[in-house]
Amino acid sequence: MQDYKHILAAIDLTDEAPEVLDAARKLADMFKAELSVINVIRPLTYAYTGVETATMGQAILNFEAEAEAAARKRLEELCEAIGVDSAHRHTVFGAPGAEVRESAVKLGTDLVVIGSHGRHGLGLLLGSTANSVLHGATCDVLTIRIK
Repeated sequence: MQDYKHILAAIDLTDEAPEVLDAARKLADMFKAELSVINVIRPLTYAYTGVETATMGQAILNFEAEAEAAARKRLEELCEAIGVDSAHRHTVFGAPGAEVRESAVKLGTDLVVIGSHGRHGLGLLLGSTANSVLHGATCDVLTIRIK
């Protein structure tokens, strides 16, 4: 088994996030590895592809700023519960799969831990974000089956 040095837990801030964080913390402790946590906020414009959003510019910026503040607060709570300091907490905007993969490279992580619901379509095997991370990652990926 590989000796992991830096683990990145990718979470979505739902009620299931602690399951993923608990697994990541246990692995980090077992390998005496550094643990970082990332949450990716999908920009509002991604949700409304094809809809003219230019006229809603300031409203979108305000909404995204509020979403980011709320995400950072929730991430802080979750990370404090498992002992991850602020330097290892990351909230970014973008496509979740791509941002997790890019962050794993930038941070030099050798393992990504991510949850999988496996409920629909390709998600019968892996969730869409987990699937995206797995199929483009340059490091190992561990999916945690969300109960």
